[in-house]
Amino acid sequence: MKKQKIRSTTILALRRDGKVVLAGDGQVSIGDTVFKHNAIKLRRMRDGKILAGYAGAAADALALFERLEAKLDEYSGNLGRACVELVKLWRTDKVLRQLEAILIVADKDNLLLVTGTGDLMSPDEDLVAIGSGGGYARAAAEALLKNTDMGLEEVAREAMRIAASICIFTNDHITVEVLE
Repeated sequence: MKKQKIRSTTILALRRDGKVVLAGDGQVSIGDTVFKHNAIKLRRMRDGKILAGYAGAAADALALFERLEAKLDEYSGNLGRACVELVKLWRTDKVLRQLEAILIVADKDNLLLVTGTGDLMSPDEDLVAIGSGGGYARAAAEALLKNTDMGLEEVAREAMRIAASICIFTNDHITVEVLE
């Protein structure tokens, strides 16, 4: 039997003037069927000082969140260092290498993309998006940031609504988390 591809998620992260906004949709699809409409794909860590979102397999992402939280404890909340160590562990551990997820993590000073292929990247602009509708959300957010006076949270919500209107694996049940 052919393995069903699980598709889910659009996560968008924006940072400006010391404020960070993460937004995620709620849809989880299995094959061509919507399985869930209101999944929460964002998490607060370190007493709310760090935001994280994921695309990919939920159980895999939750396992990675646990390891990231342990690394944050180990490195006294230093997000950059904790992510470097997580990526190293993710790449070298036989079991972790099998995990299928991608993370966005942010604090007031960092906006990072973390993958199991060894990538730990900070975008040129304070804007990053992942998941099936990530490209649509990113493009919409970039246009809104450059051409409107909308606030960061409003930009995130509208960009996610635009992505949901284009990507069949993204819905308009949007969760937003804000760090100020």
